[in-house]
Amino acid sequence: MAVLTNLLDLDPDQLIAYCAELGEKPFRAKQLQRWIHQFGVSDFEAMTDLAKSLRDKLATRACVRSSAIISDHTSSDGTRKWLLDVGQNNAIETVFIPEESRGTLCISTQAGCAVNCRFCSTGKQGFNRNLTVSEIIGQLWMAEFELRKTKGINSGHKGERQITNVVMMGMGEPLLNFEPTVTALKLMLDDNAYGLSRRRVTLSTSGVVPMIDKLSHKCPVALAVSLHASNDALRNDLIPLNKKYPLSELMEACKRYLQFAPRDFVTFEYCMLDGVNDGDHHARELLNLVREVPCKFNLIPFNPFPESGLKRSANSRIRTFAEILLAGGIVTTIRKTRGEDIDAACGQLAGEVQDRTRVQERMQKQTEYQKKFGPDFGRIVEITG
Repeated sequence: MAVLTNLLDLDPDQLIAYCAELGEKPFRAKQLQRWIHQFGVSDFEAMTDLAKSLRDKLATRACVRSSAIISDHTSSDGTRKWLLDVGQNNAIETVFIPEESRGTLCISTQAGCAVNCRFCSTGKQGFNRNLTVSEIIGQLWMAEFELRKTKGINSGHKGERQITNVVMMGMGEPLLNFEPTVTALKLMLDDNAYGLSRRRVTLSTSGVVPMIDKLSHKCPVALAVSLHASNDALRNDLIPLNKKYPLSELMEACKRYLQFAPRDFVTFEYCMLDGVNDGDHHARELLNLVREVPCKFNLIPFNPFPESGLKRSANSRIRTFAEILLAGGIVTTIRKTRGEDIDAACGQLAGEVQDRTRVQERMQKQTEYQKKFGPDFGRIVEITG
């Protein structure tokens, strides 16, 4: 059986080349992109302005397929989280955060993460593999059209764009999965796909310096850096990657990136850890560290998980820390924690992925055993599993 080409894997130029292989002109690729990414259509027969001969070719050679949804939960604050199956017992999570003036989608780029930051539960899951282009852009494709369906049911505004901003801040380090991430970015920005502004697409990195430079030349979007420490000794402990790319090199990379970036500042993310990185002296060290880098700070209240051994800074301590940065002339915000009740808050994206995957495996085995040994076997599995 022939392997089908998943058209979600192809950026605009690749789709033009694919159409050329089928004997079709470049404008067919633009039509295809609009059907797929603007209207969410996966059935080629429904793409009514394509020639019947092209639809027949596509039906036997191509597909439009995103990862299967394992679960779909909505928080009390409206945050929505999907758990997606990416095969071989791996799952990823995608989170939508609705606000009055925008809707932000948080996308994963890897199954697990190899960076292993102390304060991030995703890192404790370990690294499984890089995601493909279709698995990355497929999160946006899936979420956009799932949200449109819900919007239509709830308010009668079916078909309206729901996602205005995308952040590469989900599971994984985007710059360690560089080419698929960049291809997905190009689709997000393309006018025949999602047409997002470079200013509305943000890539967050823990500081892979050579890839920051590479991104600035291949597809510069807004840049966020997971900083979380004011000196190398502390950052080495919190983010092991810092031993390879210390703060001095990271600051220089940020300055170089700003020559190409769509925004004239870098966002530094800073997770507030009680008694670890939240002292007044840390704030003053930060002012000295970033004095030559146009930036803003986003202070993130830590979302505790047992394996970390860390605690969230008190609200009063976070406010004092912010005041020192503000007094030093740095625009500083404190991130509002969203989706905690469904483990969708920052640093929680691993959530219970592995546990849920094991539950799914047990349920499948339970069904198989019940067929073989009878319905009562399930009770034994529940007790001993």
